Amino acid sequence: MRERLLQLAAERRARLVAQASTGAFLIPAAHVRVRNADSDYAFRQDSDFYYLTGFEEPDAVCVLRPGQEPRYVLFVRPKDREAEIWGGRRAGVEQATETYGADAAYALDELGQRLPELLRDVDVLYYAWGRDEKLDRELEKIVIEHRRTRPRRGRGIVSVVDPGTLLHEMRLVKDPYEIECMRAAAAASVAGHLRVLRETRPGMHEYTLEAMLEYEFRVRGARAPAYGSIVGSGANATILHYRDNRAPLVEGELVLIDAGAEVELYACDITRTFPVASRFTPEQRALYELVLAAQTQAIAAVQPGAAFSAPHDRALDVLCEGLVSLGLLEGSAERVREAGDYRRFYMHRTSHWLGLDVHDVGLYTVEGASRSFAPGMVLTVEPGLYIGAELEEVAAPFRGLGIRIEDDVLVTESGHEVLTHEVPKAVEEIEALRGASAVSAS
Repeated sequence: MRERLLQLAAERRARLVAQASTGAFLIPAAHVRVRNADSDYAFRQDSDFYYLTGFEEPDAVCVLRPGQEPRYVLFVRPKDREAEIWGGRRAGVEQATETYGADAAYALDELGQRLPELLRDVDVLYYAWGRDEKLDRELEKIVIEHRRTRPRRGRGIVSVVDPGTLLHEMRLVKDPYEIECMRAAAAASVAGHLRVLRETRPGMHEYTLEAMLEYEFRVRGARAPAYGSIVGSGANATILHYRDNRAPLVEGELVLIDAGAEVELYACDITRTFPVASRFTPEQRALYELVLAAQTQAIAAVQPGAAFSAPHDRALDVLCEGLVSLGLLEGSAERVREAGDYRRFYMHRTSHWLGLDVHDVGLYTVEGASRSFAPGMVLTVEPGLYIGAELEEVAAPFRGLGIRIEDDVLVTESGHEVLTHEVPKAVEEIEALRGASAVSAS
């Protein structure tokens, strides 16, 4: 699989530089971050750097120079036996060329010496200011020097452009390898969600469900969750990015789980909401079926050529009508939508891009209009309703209910494919699973 990734990385570099024949690209890797004292956070490579290189070590720098030799340069950590004993093997300079395909490679401590020469004849540099403070400082010196000498040389950096203007549009449309990775992430995520649907019991704690999820992710090849898992029971489910995951599960309440695995750095993102007991209460069911109807309509709107805004518009139509029907909002559905009253209970958008980042890159709006879907794009569809426990004007049985249903959807040539469809979401399916789990526990 690594050979395939490296071949794809080479093809991506070629596609990228073909769009900027007079410029050069400077893309840094991520750094190891200190967690506390002498402990570090688990390292995760920068998504742009990984997409273009397949190189997974920290601190590296990629330089791409179309039309010049060497065209592809990597600065990497040098081999160091002492450091490798403590922190793991390094590719080193030789492997950066032999395995990772760089035309030239140098040790990181040569960056300050060699970078000015590598960028000497560059007019436009594609570089994202503000992501790497140390590299910002190095580059600032080079740009100042180029401004000083350009009148005599006739060459030198005159503009610095965010590489995302080109690179992130490339990343938006997934190739077959990426889709394969996302299917694997979906499979691991589905396994985790199915386990908690089957094994959740009153009296457990939110962190127990989190542990079940992440165990299933890891044993199916995920290195880590794609983001901090959300396990919110009762009124905790009304907190959109709830993270504590410490409360006990109480019979009669719902639990909302928003969690996904990351496989080969590609993310999955699933949300399901279900009763801690075996059945929904009437109010829980009414609200849940409203959200599910909104999601069903939103997914149907994912079609090649349709606007990115279409799923959100469909979901809002269903939610506004339902909120009025349930007596949670007053007036017509049209007035509720136009006035924005629904935002009391639904305060986020229905979709985001998905890929190497859980909120992946790529524009949502192009030339002032919602962009059109194209085959290979992957997005989430995740409507929800969140009724705060403190809202005394709302009927008591609805207070403290948080419901979200989320799936990952691939745009295809003929329509769409729901990558995460194997996690049940119909009320009857959920209650059958919850009821069977209650019987097996007794």
